Amino acid sequence: MIKLDELDLKILKTLQREGRITKVKLAEAVNLSPSPCWERLKRLEDLGVISGYHAHINLEKLVKPTLVMTEVTLRHHQHADFERFEKAVQDIPEIVECYALGGGVDYMLKVLCHDVDAYQRLVDRLLVSDIGIDRYFTYIVTKRVKTTAITPIENLVAPPERK
Repeated sequence: MIKLDELDLKILKTLQREGRITKVKLAEAVNLSPSPCWERLKRLEDLGVISGYHAHINLEKLVKPTLVMTEVTLRHHQHADFERFEKAVQDIPEIVECYALGGGVDYMLKVLCHDVDAYQRLVDRLLVSDIGIDRYFTYIVTKRVKTTAITPIENLVAPPERK
């Protein structure tokens, strides 16, 4: 594990909120001079702690997408079965997230489609592609309650003390 100090955490927290911040403004925000701030930023990038910079796109300004959460259980549970399924989902752009789960369900998919019909066509393609799906359950998202790209770094790196 990579050890981060309070200044590293401040840099990461600031960048999560303001990805386009200039290096000078970042240094001011974390109370460092530009050169040491730049060195820390470069170190965080080199270590892979910062893996990239992205724009958050507000899709609702462009289209009204259908968001679907899908539970998937595979027919068989050998290593090759999991590998085949995981390789297949990598090439499907509508599947924007895929999580392997412990328990009674093997995977949870976050699927973004134009509409429910497009989602069903995608599922039909998955079923005939023979990637090992035994069962799937579909949950149409009716309202987005919370979405954030901000990771609570401080709470994860140094969990708050229990009282």
